[in-house]
Amino acid sequence: MSTLTVAAIQYDISWRDKSANFSTLEHMISAVFNEHQHIDLLLLPETFSTGFCTTDPAVSVTDDGGEDLFWLKQMASQYGCVVAGSVFVRQADKKANRFYWVWPDGAVEYYDKRHLFRLGNEGDYVVQGNDRKVFDIKGIRIFPQVCYDLRFPVWQRNQQDYELLVNVANWPAARRHVWDTLLKARAMENQAFVIGVNRVGADGLGVAHSGGTVVLDYVGEPVATAVDDKAGVVVAELDFSELERYKESFPAYLDADDFVLN
Repeated sequence: MSTLTVAAIQYDISWRDKSANFSTLEHMISAVFNEHQHIDLLLLPETFSTGFCTTDPAVSVTDDGGEDLFWLKQMASQYGCVVAGSVFVRQADKKANRFYWVWPDGAVEYYDKRHLFRLGNEGDYVVQGNDRKVFDIKGIRIFPQVCYDLRFPVWQRNQQDYELLVNVANWPAARRHVWDTLLKARAMENQAFVIGVNRVGADGLGVAHSGGTVVLDYVGEPVATAVDDKAGVVVAELDFSELERYKESFPAYLDADDFVLN
């Protein structure tokens, strides 16, 4: 099994200001590629272009991803890697919190957030996704999740169909302990690498975010970690042959319970 080089960007998302966020990200991405010649997967936080402004009618959404998807395609083409992150996309009379997965050739896949944040009334404005997706890079199977999904282990249970779980988020500082703990739990229980990508700074509603962007191995140990409360990029090369050997030596997955997802 091959290796995968991943980069995860942690930054302070400008509230409802797509131009400012695109500009910030372009500078950060350029700096990453000046230092690293090759990256396979570049990850951005949840709602990276606007912040988590579910109720705000001033936030423009389109049926086809609009300028957000156009920008993602530009970045993927320019840097020759998959670029992924979530944005709001119109869906009937609501919108979807859509995790776009964009290839350098312009091909697009996506996952719509399954679990909607009840405390923030996300379900009043956002439609629930129902399709479990797994993407593939170089034979490495990657399971995309968005923020609140992290709390629901049944939905994330590894059915031996992925080696890497990715969660992109706007996870508040007040519940940072939960973020750190559940990311480790998901890695250990699923015997998979896990990447959590979070933002920093206060959003337009005054909600503080401390970061916690991290790459974990399959036993929950950190491979690379961002500095708290500071914008930055985490880069890691993951060797999936190590995961394969670990699962051969400790095949706990063979004793997992059968279940059916609705």
